[in-house]
Amino acid sequence: MERIRPAAALVARLVLGAIMIAHGAQKVFPRGALYHFAQMVAHMGLPYWMGYVAAFTELFGGALIVLGLLVHLAALGVAIDMAVAIIKVHLHHGLTGQGGYEFPLAIFALAIVLIGTGPGHLAADSLAFRRTVR
Repeated sequence: MERIRPAAALVARLVLGAIMIAHGAQKVFPRGALYHFAQMVAHMGLPYWMGYVAAFTELFGGALIVLGLLVHLAALGVAIDMAVAIIKVHLHHGLTGQGGYEFPLAIFALAIVLIGTGPGHLAADSLAFRRTVR
């Protein structure tokens, strides 16, 4: 089973990255969406600027994860983002159902897996930080 670990990490990386890009893009690209998301975050009792941090963590963190660049750091950002989302938004809705925390919990777990396994195959990290053998 050790032989499939890099391929499994690649699949986890591509799935997590695609989901995060899609969710981050919803918060950033439609005109005014970023401002409205930041205000929603402020209404939850958090500083409004954390809305900007969360949206850009999802968008750019997802892109970094797909590319396989700085995966550990980007996955940590996603894990923290999801932990806050679970605690501040989804927890009181229960595990399943409308607004439940099952989806953000799965995303959190996937981010933790990537922190533990690394980027897997076809990652920019392996090209950028490859050790030279002499």
